[in-house]
Amino acid sequence: MPYRRRTACALTAAVAGSAVLLSAPAAQAEVVDVNYACETKIGPKSAVSPVDIKAVKSGSAYTITMSFEKGVSDSPVDLPKGVMTPRAELVLGGAESGRVQVKGVPNAALIPADTPIKIGQLTGTYTPKKSGKVTFTAGTLTVHALGMDAAVCKPTNSPKAALELDVTAPGGSGGSGGSDDSSGGTGSGGELPRTGPLDSATALGTLGGTVLLTGTAGVLWLTRRTARHTAR
Repeated sequence: MPYRRRTACALTAAVAGSAVLLSAPAAQAEVVDVNYACETKIGPKSAVSPVDIKAVKSGSAYTITMSFEKGVSDSPVDLPKGVMTPRAELVLGGAESGRVQVKGVPNAALIPADTPIKIGQLTGTYTPKKSGKVTFTAGTLTVHALGMDAAVCKPTNSPKAALELDVTAPGGSGGSGGSDDSSGGTGSGGELPRTGPLDSATALGTLGGTVLLTGTAGVLWLTRRTARHTAR
């Protein structure tokens, strides 16, 4: 086979290898509308809020962020700064079962009466106990205010999972099984962590580039060897 043809084949294989790597994202996330029915101190309330669940890997665990685009209940009274803290649970599915707890920070400003209670971002920590694809679905949301659980909101529309992660349990692929009931962190209310697909695409793109460079180096070596052999 002429060395030019071998060169083309080697480059094609390298590019194909990087394309395969990029086609296998480690996470899939989407915004899901959740219909909440809330039991409050002033009677039942209901609201629909788009919910976004994202994850960023941190060592053997993941920092999970749950974000609400709309409030799910109005405040019947003025809520002074720092008296309201939301928390929620995420229901695990797929390779794992159980729940992950996420929590928000106290309200940074006064919430006037008869205005929506802004939930914002809730964060927590998830450590895989089994390997495979794990889904995260919005569960019960609780608004703690003025020293009591002022509103307990449950999804009523059986929302689909907002996040799917392809995870590996620490120490190998087997894992110990069971649920993850981490209490979670408090979050900073700052920039959202990037979700898995973007981070994975960057990492895999780098790896794909390495494969391509390795293929090119092999082609150069093959070309030089062929040239020396022809000279002889």
